Amino acid sequence: MTSSGEDYFVVRKKKDQRKKKFLAIISIIGFGGSMLFGAVGTIQRAMQNPQPQPASVSVESSLQEQAQDYELVLRREPENQVALEKLALLRIKLEDFQGAMEPLEKLTNLHPDRQDYNVMLEQVQNLQTESDR
Repeated sequence: MTSSGEDYFVVRKKKDQRKKKFLAIISIIGFGGSMLFGAVGTIQRAMQNPQPQPASVSVESSLQEQAQDYELVLRREPENQVALEKLALLRIKLEDFQGAMEPLEKLTNLHPDRQDYNVMLEQVQNLQTESDR
């Protein structure tokens, strides 16, 4: 009688495994089909209505927006080293050398041991004098 009880559990376990495999396969097919259906629809819409790239967004305006964001950070945290560095670099890219000197001077005062800030400040001062000519 023990062997028939064990046989029952073995047969039942096999049936459960087959059911699990069947459900897994159906789930995978359903998931793949829904992904394919969504991708095909998206690709068709993209091909029918290509979105033109906005011409009004320029690199300079993007840099100016980033600079404004760093200025907002500095209003809350006037000694934020990262914000000061990034603001100075953005203003240099925008060729606003006078505006870049303020955060660089603050950085050199806050971190007198950092020679790179001193060198950068000197370079910006030289660029400012050259642009004034």
